[in-house]
Amino acid sequence: MSTVGRFIVVVLFDGVDLLDVTGPPEVFALLQRELGEASGYRVALAAETMDPVTTSAGVRILPDTTFREVAGRSIDTLLVPGSVEVDGRGRVRALADPAVVDRVRTLAATARRVASVCVGAHILADAGLLDGRRATTHWSTARQLADEHPSVEVDADPIFIRDQDVWTGAGISACLDLSLALVADDFGEAVALRVARQLVMYLKRPGGQSQFSVPLEPVSTTRRIEDLRHHVMRNIAEELTVADLAEQAHVGERQLTRIFKTELGTTPAAYIESARVEVARNRLESTDDTLERVATVCGFRTTDTLVRAFRRKLDTTPTEYRNRFRAASAG
Repeated sequence: MSTVGRFIVVVLFDGVDLLDVTGPPEVFALLQRELGEASGYRVALAAETMDPVTTSAGVRILPDTTFREVAGRSIDTLLVPGSVEVDGRGRVRALADPAVVDRVRTLAATARRVASVCVGAHILADAGLLDGRRATTHWSTARQLADEHPSVEVDADPIFIRDQDVWTGAGISACLDLSLALVADDFGEAVALRVARQLVMYLKRPGGQSQFSVPLEPVSTTRRIEDLRHHVMRNIAEELTVADLAEQAHVGERQLTRIFKTELGTTPAAYIESARVEVARNRLESTDDTLERVATVCGFRTTDTLVRAFRRKLDTTPTEYRNRFRAASAG
């Protein structure tokens, strides 16, 4: 099948996240540079009318076409960005305008594949396009997605997920990773890596890489837990047993476990291990430390413990992780 001029439609609506809209077309434009003008994608920004659309950043974007004009046309890829609102306490909630949901549902019927960017997954879910599928979204709204759509298998960890012809991506810069994955699916890994180099991206990350980051987890409502989380990060190289944390918080071990489960949805031991894996990932990406050194400074004590933790959390080994995520830099 010819890959010339695949038609991509990006959905526009007021309040849409700016990078969700502009990031993917930038990737596709660089693909044009790599392949030549006659190849690649044709991108159209579609909105309800031809009036300027005001993004969440206050930047106005002019649509190329309207939903009505592209309805019924053969669409290669329908890209659905997202939008959020933040309340006075800093809590983030994804938005899904029913009118936009209806338009997406209609357009998806003639699209070869559908992809959501960041919290655009909520629009796909409202349109019924994620029922029975595994999907991801930005970590800050993953619980909302799971609560509102129990038929969707929400996995907040990967930076993007492909479930047959439906793709979902995390946020915010993960829109570039998702776009590169679409390019790789259409034109091969070698071409996608050439585009990644044009973007001066540190690496082209596969979807299995976690978006999880311990310091960026949602802030707990309990000051005691926040103090403990900072204590863990400050003392990551120390032993950090559950008993030590309980003593730090002036509670019993059972009560500490209940608090962690309620506030962070995990156990103290699992949280400590996740924090250590996060720090180890950063060192593997940014330093030439030996595995023995990484294990020591991250509190794993031995390389065997480090390897087992990586297999549990990331389904890979520290060596494989380093080789993969420093490959683009070395190249």
